[in-house]
Amino acid sequence: MKVIDHINQAKDTLISFEILPPLKGKGIHTLYQHLDPLMEFKPSFINVTYHRSEHVFKKNADGSFQKVVVRKRPGTESICAAIMNKYSVDTVPHLICGGFSVNETEDALINLHYLGIDNVLVLRGDAAKNETAFLPEPGGHTYASDLLKQVVDLNSGLYLEAELKDTHQTKFCIGVAGYPEKHFEAPNMESDMHYLKEKVDMGADYIITQMFFDNEKFYAFVKACREMGITVPIIPGLKPIYTRKQLTMLPKVFHIDLPLALSKAVMKCKNDEEVEKVGAEWLLQQSKELKKFGVPVLHYYTLGRPNLIADVVKQLV
Repeated sequence: MKVIDHINQAKDTLISFEILPPLKGKGIHTLYQHLDPLMEFKPSFINVTYHRSEHVFKKNADGSFQKVVVRKRPGTESICAAIMNKYSVDTVPHLICGGFSVNETEDALINLHYLGIDNVLVLRGDAAKNETAFLPEPGGHTYASDLLKQVVDLNSGLYLEAELKDTHQTKFCIGVAGYPEKHFEAPNMESDMHYLKEKVDMGADYIITQMFFDNEKFYAFVKACREMGITVPIIPGLKPIYTRKQLTMLPKVFHIDLPLALSKAVMKCKNDEEVEKVGAEWLLQQSKELKKFGVPVLHYYTLGRPNLIADVVKQLV
């Protein structure tokens, strides 16, 4: 079932989660251990992140170095299928530009379609590790809008091999990312909103936001979207804070602000156990306010803290 259908048929705010694929070398049981505490809340869908390959240099016996391509979290397509098979819940695999050619992207979309997966979240993705700026793969997409167009084309039966006849049309429901505090590479908020509107006009069905900790910024973002004619559902992305280190790490990595009240509360904590309690309470209040605001879905970035998320959601449902 498509995300947009879940939203359109819902009578109340839905719950969804986002997970990381297991690291290479870990078994599928590690994924199930992560998801088991969350399944009692009957999530409408589960997002599964995609991770580009990394280049590492391994030293040879003669002292020279060999460049090796490594993907630390492989198997997103099969992981989505495994989740659907075990839990009977819809999945949303992430699609990224970085590290993939257009042909590899088309093959991935065909495989997803064969597996009965009809949702994707289209993202540009981050720069490769140790690179200061995003560089597309040779023969790959530069922007999320380019990737979005490829999915839309496939939904229209347009494949890369133009000579194909009587082609099958896929039926992917397409999500895109939104940034209540602006994408860090955008010169200004107006420019960022312009490109978001462009993606919606191209065929995006809904928006999921970057994490934020100040609901007022989300409300302002929604208002700005509506004023410029973006009418698709806007889903807030939520994450708990659980270590003091995150006070500096989150703004640096994700280019977001932490409210003064939250940072002061965290600084008063004697250890990370106390920080986790502060973070859980903040997340709970955020969730209650957003639900009252009428958001279609509360989307939680679980990222290794399923039990913390479960404790919060339990107080909402």
